[in-house]
Amino acid sequence: MQLQGKWVWITGASSGLGEALSYEFANNGANLIISSRKQADLERVKENCAPGVQVIIQVLDVAKEQEQFETITQQLVEQTERIDILINNAGISQRGFVKDTQLSVDRKIMEINYFGAVALTKAVLPIMLQQGSGQFVAMSSLVGKFGSPLRSTYSASKHALHGFFDSLRAETVNDNIKVTIICPGYIHTDVSKNAITGDGSVQGTTDAKTASGLSPEVFARKAVKGIAKGKREFIVGRSETLGIYLKRFFPGVFARIISRVNVT
Repeated sequence: MQLQGKWVWITGASSGLGEALSYEFANNGANLIISSRKQADLERVKENCAPGVQVIIQVLDVAKEQEQFETITQQLVEQTERIDILINNAGISQRGFVKDTQLSVDRKIMEINYFGAVALTKAVLPIMLQQGSGQFVAMSSLVGKFGSPLRSTYSASKHALHGFFDSLRAETVNDNIKVTIICPGYIHTDVSKNAITGDGSVQGTTDAKTASGLSPEVFARKAVKGIAKGKREFIVGRSETLGIYLKRFFPGVFARIISRVNVT
């Protein structure tokens, strides 16, 4: 896919992976709709995007405004005439044992990570069907492929994305609509700092492994290449990505390792 002139909608675009993806898509000539809850940060991202591309800011809370997604989408298409790629990137991570995590926290994670992506995808799908093309991108994680201590519902939300978007891909294969799932490993963002604990409070610290992960810029370059190629699913990371293959081929060994690993 040539990205020049395409309209790309990115959620969670005010920081981290979403911000880096915004810059990389803009560098490749794509026009952007950037969304998050934070107007001021979106203005900063827009200002920092490469010149010559169009950038529309759409403030959006993926957990609380799902009933308005269809109306918001229609209003955006009145400006852009089309949406070529939707990047479901908005999300929140978790740091808490199952025994310590309140059910309200589990629900909050699922509303943001899963239902937010599903609701926005359902709002955009009729547009892509009408225009006869499009691509949905779901931001999963390595723990969308296996479970990990302290991340039970975060992992569950990412597993759920795989089931939904794999099904969507099968349903739209004859409609010229692509579906891509990305599984990042450790990327140096504030994802662990912003993660919520068992009582819903913010962790407030950055994990050592997250701090030593790939830069968001490197991730974005790899991700945009994979998206442009229309890949169905791909992983981005370092040696931690071997966990996927270890679980697949040596599940017993993986189970012993993951139960003993010092995760934070």
